[in-house]
Amino acid sequence: MTSLLQDGENFDFSSSFTSHPITVLLIDDQPIIAEAIRRMLVTEEDIIFHYISDPTQTLKAAAELSPTVILQDLVMPDLDGLTLVRFLRAKDAITRDIPLIVLSSKEDPQIKAAAFAFGANDYLVKLPDKLEMIARIRYHSRAYINLLQRNEAYKTLQNYLGKLKIEQQKSEDLLLNILPKQIAERLKEGQSTIADSFPNVSVLFADIVGFSKLATRVSPTQLVGMMNEVFSAFDYLADYYQLEKIKTIGDAYMVVAGLPVERSDHADAIANIALDMQSSIETINKNSSETFRIRIGINSGPVVAGVIGKKKFLYDLWGDTVNTASRMESHGLPGRIHVTQFTYELLEDKYVFEPRGEIEVKGKGKMSTYFLIDRK
Repeated sequence: MTSLLQDGENFDFSSSFTSHPITVLLIDDQPIIAEAIRRMLVTEEDIIFHYISDPTQTLKAAAELSPTVILQDLVMPDLDGLTLVRFLRAKDAITRDIPLIVLSSKEDPQIKAAAFAFGANDYLVKLPDKLEMIARIRYHSRAYINLLQRNEAYKTLQNYLGKLKIEQQKSEDLLLNILPKQIAERLKEGQSTIADSFPNVSVLFADIVGFSKLATRVSPTQLVGMMNEVFSAFDYLADYYQLEKIKTIGDAYMVVAGLPVERSDHADAIANIALDMQSSIETINKNSSETFRIRIGINSGPVVAGVIGKKKFLYDLWGDTVNTASRMESHGLPGRIHVTQFTYELLEDKYVFEPRGEIEVKGKGKMSTYFLIDRK
């Protein structure tokens, strides 16, 4: 037979185990057998040998020593060896996956078959040949160490993926806090410029009256805290009515109904949030040293909505409908909800209005407008 090794060439069996030593745990009631096996292994620098004579201490020893292979005698005075094999292979036992080589004084096919059926990995007649035993110890230990390394790598990978998922969710939440979900998905798919036409939406602008004077009376920290309380209340209402908050500009708040998902009740939804915004301001005033009042302007009609530019993405609206809604706010009165003729016509059957008559609107000329009072 031709040797696979060249003359004078030695194979380093331990090269694969530099990060995890081969550890043998022998369970045998005969100290003389243990000593014989110890002597066989003592010259192997990469193999650590441990021995216990009491099989009931196996789990404790395995927990302390972390063996890479277990050698177990099948004939012991106080315990049947096959019973111990079943015990070591129990579903919840810490020894379940550790390679198990059973030792027997005779070559018995029936005992071999039973040992393998109960979960043994190998079978040796004692005392085994030194070279064969060491080869089998290394073979089974290599497989077990590889399993441990794969499990550790999988655990590390799962831990990394878990952290990555958390970070991805944070990024996703941040993106969705800036852009509507549908728009965010389109940007992630590679669309660089998004512009969509919507024929029927309702736009609302709200502005805090006397904000500039308020800013001169309170500290910047107090001012930001007050604005946060007001706008957080508005954000809650926007979520409740499933509206799209567009932006805040200083003390102005802009929200729209009817996009990016179209809805037939856009005017009703924007009227409801306007009325509730007034109520929320009244609630805030009861618990504040300051008295807030807001002007609200509403208009309905077609708009173009989308995202443009390369930095600091903002989902925004364009068109005459938006400009007119802004004019309704700026030409309105404190504590009132000022709406256009078009919005009034969409809502007159369900809501109470007060006609304002014709007013001169900057950039628009004379317009008939109304104040929204309440729901019918």
